[in-house]
Amino acid sequence: MDKDQPVGVYDSGIGGLTVAHAIRKMMPHENLIYFGDTAHFPYGDKSTAAIQSYAVKICDMLLKHNVKVIVIACNSASSAAYQLVKEYVGSKAKVINVIDPAVAYVGEHYAGKSIGLIGTKKTVGSNVYQKKIDKLNKGINLKSLATPLLAPMIEEGFFNNNISEQIIHNYLEDQSLQDIEALILGCTHYPLIKAQIEAFYKGKIQVIDSSDVVALALKRYLESQELLRMEGALHDKFYVSDYTRSFAESTQIFFQEQVNLEYYPLWE
Repeated sequence: MDKDQPVGVYDSGIGGLTVAHAIRKMMPHENLIYFGDTAHFPYGDKSTAAIQSYAVKICDMLLKHNVKVIVIACNSASSAAYQLVKEYVGSKAKVINVIDPAVAYVGEHYAGKSIGLIGTKKTVGSNVYQKKIDKLNKGINLKSLATPLLAPMIEEGFFNNNISEQIIHNYLEDQSLQDIEALILGCTHYPLIKAQIEAFYKGKIQVIDSSDVVALALKRYLESQELLRMEGALHDKFYVSDYTRSFAESTQIFFQEQVNLEYYPLWE
């Protein structure tokens, strides 16, 4: 591997662009290859087998671009396909998921505390956060709630308005999330509504945005392997498996700059 190889990032839709943007801010010279599997969004209600079959196709595509790292920028895919992707990719690229860095962060800062988690049905139902947090043996009490309306709402551009605020408040007022000291945003779409979530809690709890934590984990890995790119022109590429108007409109908000999306169907 060499420094000039790009970093691959994939998600079920545009949510992973929050991770891509965090990577861009932290590592301004890394080339990015992004793939949003919009044809199969949302992953939160798909079977494990389906998510794994998508993962194999997406990894094939990213490896064709000679990536040095694959970041699974989707909690549902991280819980359903991480081990498979690691085995499938082998030594061709490092694989990083969005769950492990968030769990490590929680273990470091919230030992003996109660923390909340919101995510898709797939992520919450898999109990992957619970299992990994329990393994830390830090006495952390995790309170989880599936919030299935949030990702589709964000993907369609319905955020920062009265409709989204009502839905967000209905979820956060749920009994299962009471008396927590921090909240993990267990979906890479959710940083787009982070401000509304923080406003609900009036600054009394920390809202943990995994995109920054994941970007830091990637940076530390690249530095440790002497693979961090420090200079050179950028040649980012952004692909989607289905081109939609809402995706095109929302992409600029997610990545906070103009992005040229290319259509790349997985099955043809």
